[in-house]
Amino acid sequence: MTDRDESSRTERALVEQVVGVGDPLLVGRFRYRFGEREWEWSDEVAQMHGYPPGTVPTTELLLSHKHPEDRDRLEAMITSVEDGAAFTSRHRIIDTEGRVREVLVVSDILVDDDGTVIGTEGYYVEVTETADEYRREAIDNTLPGLVEARVLIEQAKGALMVAYGVNADQAFRVLRWRSQETNVKLRTIAERVVAELPRVSGNEVKLRTRLDHVLLTAHLEPGSLG
Repeated sequence: MTDRDESSRTERALVEQVVGVGDPLLVGRFRYRFGEREWEWSDEVAQMHGYPPGTVPTTELLLSHKHPEDRDRLEAMITSVEDGAAFTSRHRIIDTEGRVREVLVVSDILVDDDGTVIGTEGYYVEVTETADEYRREAIDNTLPGLVEARVLIEQAKGALMVAYGVNADQAFRVLRWRSQETNVKLRTIAERVVAELPRVSGNEVKLRTRLDHVLLTAHLEPGSLG
């Protein structure tokens, strides 16, 4: 385990201690390789779907868990992924226990050492409403520099709300998780999100696509974001 992993694990344990009973923020990664038509998902994404660690996902399995009202849209989206396009989606899944979960899925292209697009990768964030006001306040208090950076973070939250169709609390969860996952300060994540806004003003599709990329490359230096 790396120092960053240990630090992230310690912080999450502290948050769970502070907020008490209730599900912590559930976030996990996925990857899809076009040539092999192989999906990978982290233990957290398997858990969202109701499966134990080590379960191997397939396109058919993923589609079987989509909510009936969202399935046709998601099937078309997965087809576009197989054609080499990244995607973003907010939709519902039904786990193995029959519980409906709302998730935000953000992806970016996956390239090999030569820069050839070979797949897509990204993350799932469960955005089902479970946190009450006290738990949100406790989570806020664990984030260094939040008060000083509040205006900037609010701007970044607003951009994510427009791009992904989520509410303010859900947008903050995405920013907070990326900060933990990349070991980059929350304020820095917010700065990079806000810096992209003039480049995609007035185009919602471009905004969503660009923010996908920024969030997934938040640990890189600004000049290498593309």
